Amino acid sequence: MNSPAHSRSTAWRWGICVLLLCASTINYMDRVTLSTVATRITREFGLSQEQYGSIETGFGLAFAVGSLFFGLLADRFPVRWVYPIALTSWSAMGVLAGFSRNYGDLFFCRLALGFFEGGHWPCAIKTTRLLLESKDRSMGNSVLQSGTSIGAIATPLVMRVLLTSETGSWRSVFQGIGAIGLIWVVAWFGLIRSRDLAVPVSLSAAPPVSEATSDRLRTILLSRRMLVVVLVIALINTSWQLMRAWLPKILVEGRGYTEGQMLLYLPFFYLATDCGVIGAGVATLSLHRRGSSVHTSRLISFGVCSALSALAVVASKLPHGTLLLIVVALTGAGALGVFPIYHSLTQEFPIRFQGTISGLGGVAAWIFSPVQKYYGRWIDISGSFDAGFALAGLMPCIAFVILWTLWHDASTADDSPSATL
Repeated sequence: MNSPAHSRSTAWRWGICVLLLCASTINYMDRVTLSTVATRITREFGLSQEQYGSIETGFGLAFAVGSLFFGLLADRFPVRWVYPIALTSWSAMGVLAGFSRNYGDLFFCRLALGFFEGGHWPCAIKTTRLLLESKDRSMGNSVLQSGTSIGAIATPLVMRVLLTSETGSWRSVFQGIGAIGLIWVVAWFGLIRSRDLAVPVSLSAAPPVSEATSDRLRTILLSRRMLVVVLVIALINTSWQLMRAWLPKILVEGRGYTEGQMLLYLPFFYLATDCGVIGAGVATLSLHRRGSSVHTSRLISFGVCSALSALAVVASKLPHGTLLLIVVALTGAGALGVFPIYHSLTQEFPIRFQGTISGLGGVAAWIFSPVQKYYGRWIDISGSFDAGFALAGLMPCIAFVILWTLWHDASTADDSPSATL
């Protein structure tokens, strides 16, 4: 059954996907501000690598809680309102982080930022679910996901222009980037009406709190497909977040690049990840048009991306130089390219539970966040970033094997039993 959004023009629906891309951009700009100037901030506050890892751990665990919280809200209240509330809140926390004066202040701000940023994916994925047909969702999710790379590309460029030799010059950048979210909220309410994101009556007829609905949700949560979703996102998100959080430190402290050189390279790295994201969506759509099933198309794209991610093993052995930077960029393209495929898996479940499934996926995604702290402790002890980076690159390969062996190809309708079994 089509949602009301399907009656709108194709241009409008893809235009909203671009708006979601902008939300992902803002989300990632607020997120990567810390890692981009991590070396500067850890020196200013006198932090150990483990303390920096603890901040990333706190962010991740708060993100997990926020994902579930806002996922439940998105299934019970109009996403037209839930989404801008989450975005406004995380933007405010980004601004507040610029006023941090010590480790405790920064830890709290990043904790709150993680909680509210957790609302982005359940709301965005439910929106693309309502906007697009199944065959178009991997591409739509690629557009959505590519905003993360755009945000990550823009942030180091902004930092390079605005940072000065003054130790605390990063603060005004944090505050300015955080304030951008208000522009998005205005555009969201200007382009979307309540009826556009209404769930079709036939798919939401069962009362949310009824015994039948609870039994259906329990069946989904205990299904093999839900197990695949949990395992896949736990592996690919842990892989990506380790790369995202530690790459600037790896380059500056592990390979001897200057802060300026690192800030020049990061846009190139994230441009490569954006190519990986869009490439995965285009490849999936192209393979399907050539006759492959939707599942087979997704599986092939996921496999290619996971193979690229595994190049982290090679990168961990390379010294300072051009080849290292090229291999790291290919690794990032693969590590982020698997995400649109994952998001399309969650959209195979009944639409009335989309927010909840995405929220639970968010919890699974960040369940291994304490790895950040222990990775930092390992670096403090060993003085090397290499083993952790190599391990991070191999995680999507494990996820591919799980997807290949446990997620069986089947024709799925939005609310058919085969979507969950």
